[in-house]
Amino acid sequence: MTQNDMGQAPVLTTADGLPLKTSLMRTTRRHRIRAFLLVAPLLLFLVVAFVLPILDMLKRSIENPEVHNHMSRTVEALEGWDGESIPDEPVFAALVQDLVEGGEARTIGTVASRLNYEASGMRSLIMKTSRRAGRIEEGPYKAAVIDIDEDWADVDTWRLIERESDPFTLSYYLSAVDMRYDAEGNIVDQPDYLKIHNALFIRTFWMSAAITGLCLVLGYPIAFLLANTPLRYSNLLMILVLLPFWTSLLVRTTTWIAILQQQGVLNDLLVGIGLISTDNRLQMIYNKTGTMVAMTHILLPFMILPLYSVMKTIPPHYMHAARSLGARPFLAFRRVYFPLTIPGIGAGSILVFILSIGYYITPALVGGQSGIFITNFIAYHMQTSLNWGLAAAIASILLFVVIAFYLVYNRVIGVDNVKLG
Repeated sequence: MTQNDMGQAPVLTTADGLPLKTSLMRTTRRHRIRAFLLVAPLLLFLVVAFVLPILDMLKRSIENPEVHNHMSRTVEALEGWDGESIPDEPVFAALVQDLVEGGEARTIGTVASRLNYEASGMRSLIMKTSRRAGRIEEGPYKAAVIDIDEDWADVDTWRLIERESDPFTLSYYLSAVDMRYDAEGNIVDQPDYLKIHNALFIRTFWMSAAITGLCLVLGYPIAFLLANTPLRYSNLLMILVLLPFWTSLLVRTTTWIAILQQQGVLNDLLVGIGLISTDNRLQMIYNKTGTMVAMTHILLPFMILPLYSVMKTIPPHYMHAARSLGARPFLAFRRVYFPLTIPGIGAGSILVFILSIGYYITPALVGGQSGIFITNFIAYHMQTSLNWGLAAAIASILLFVVIAFYLVYNRVIGVDNVKLG
């Protein structure tokens, strides 16, 4: 401790003469740096495995580089085009040069595929013209190109190229919600025979909500039994609850195929006891029923465990006190016990709902045409059609809707009330 010459209050110091306040600040800073270094590997993992892929997905959903990069001369020549009539000779000359170079560099295929997403037939038009453009040695280029295919005399073809020359686009998001640009660039609905995504979004959300409700109805009494049964019995029940985690997801799903199919175990049992006839076997697989049954079985433990962890912390004497005060069993349960389990209900519900929205293996195996989710179309566009932009747009919309549900859930119930035990 030291005292300054002006007679002011003494300054506390450490053994080496350093002011105590400065020493405490340095110690706190060292602790924070040490704590940050301890969590740095986890933070790096989250950034690399979670944040960056999401950002890349959001980028792909609006990125539109194909025409802009691989037909740069045509794009530049179209800058002064009025959009009302066929472009002039310089535009066709730039088109021929871009198609020839793109064919030699093998990049014109990406342009053709991108334009074909917007208008069927554009891929064949681009590829055919690219193969024959090398024969055009001198002008007039306009007549030569139109002679290859008359679609080049269609103003709508050039409007499409001009619109898709922008390096960023909303086309993928419009397609994801069953809308599109028309020839004039206005946003309109897709034809009825092409509308599929909105129906799949609605089906995904209501079936996920129904699966969550089934898991809650089935899981609540099981969790109550686990929490209020003597230990020697509850341990056995807990093993049975956890047993699905030790079995492959594919095995569990295919087992339901064997059980639910028309010649399966359940139909044979119903026929054997006389509830249905052989000719009226139930169709319980490759439809919505199969998807809901299989996914409820798979996701049920994710509802039971949060409920059990919360129920286990509720003192039994609360119910005894309610009964001693004259409440009937159901009233005591409704007014005392059930409100205390709401954090577990919230945790289990949001966990099951989000997991069910993202499932695609189980609906693909047992859902047929009527039981698939929108996630199955994300996989289709990623693996089969290779339209990664549309897949990214659908996934982004799914992400935004889940975040919106989460914010509403936080507003109504509160994330702080969600507990896992």
